[in-house]
Amino acid sequence: MVDSLTYADSGVNINKANQLVDIIKKIAKDTPRSGVMGEIGGFGGLFSLNVADYERPVLVSSTDGVGTKLKVAFMLDKHDTVGIDLVAMCVNDVVVQGAKPLFFLDYLAMGKLKTNIVAEIIKGIGVGCQQANCALIGGETAEMPGFYNPNEYDLAGFSVGIVDNSKIVDGSEIHVGNKLIGIVSSGLHSNGFSLVRKICFDILKLNVDSYVPELGKTLGEELLTPTRIYSEMIHCILKDLPILGLAHITGGGIVDNTVRIIPNACKVLIRRGSWDIPPIFNFLQQAGNVSETEMLRTFNNGIGMIAVVPEKAAQDILERLTAMNEKAFVIGEIVERKNSTTQIEWI
Repeated sequence: MVDSLTYADSGVNINKANQLVDIIKKIAKDTPRSGVMGEIGGFGGLFSLNVADYERPVLVSSTDGVGTKLKVAFMLDKHDTVGIDLVAMCVNDVVVQGAKPLFFLDYLAMGKLKTNIVAEIIKGIGVGCQQANCALIGGETAEMPGFYNPNEYDLAGFSVGIVDNSKIVDGSEIHVGNKLIGIVSSGLHSNGFSLVRKICFDILKLNVDSYVPELGKTLGEELLTPTRIYSEMIHCILKDLPILGLAHITGGGIVDNTVRIIPNACKVLIRRGSWDIPPIFNFLQQAGNVSETEMLRTFNNGIGMIAVVPEKAAQDILERLTAMNEKAFVIGEIVERKNSTTQIEWI
């Protein structure tokens, strides 16, 4: 006869999960925002929506993950930055609609619940929420033995923002003559890591502690550089300067993401060499013999956000970004599409 079993015998520790709630509560308190109701630990996160400043408020939501960049975190046993990536991938998709992020929730699933690792992950999420000026109001931590390896986990994030209907940035007013301003990325961000890992670990046989002279740092340091969060800088511009369209440059690169906001009658003209490409991209291209076309559709190549703006406002926007210590470049313009089957051209 089988001895009396408990959930812990199958690998799930409910007591440890409950102890984590107290750690997460402390981190959540460092991401305050008006509207937050209650504390972490309820069945749902509560947020009181103040719409006094909006004539026709519209909620904007986004969900995303970090992808196989997590594999690098596992290799380094460093978990305090992937939470920033998680927030960034969600709130950057909210801000391109002109919305201000309100709150964020996370989902963390692990093979074996390790309190120190969870604390580091949530700490990073808290930092990301602070950068985005949004509140961490809830989440879920699941221990799933037999589904994930004991030292591995997966992350998903969920963000909600708000914008007035009349101020939604949707690209509908983009027209011929507009300029494209590219705002720099911090590096790879959180895209293309399946190819990155193949090049670095399978082809070059490097490890995360390998110092790479071309990068001036170890490979792990470069690969775990957190994704930039653009929400505060974009809203600083939107206060009094016009932006007609915004594209978050993630999977698909500049090629696929920019054309998502361009009217069918228009075409995007991108000027090669108009911005500084960080060394990591040239390193990967040469080491993996990756074509330019593949690079442009897989990675951000140094541009994390593109703003389509009126020509007369381009210089003022660049100066505003410079005043915020942000690097940005005019990288192209909107032209007439004519008979072309493609909506983007590189010159």
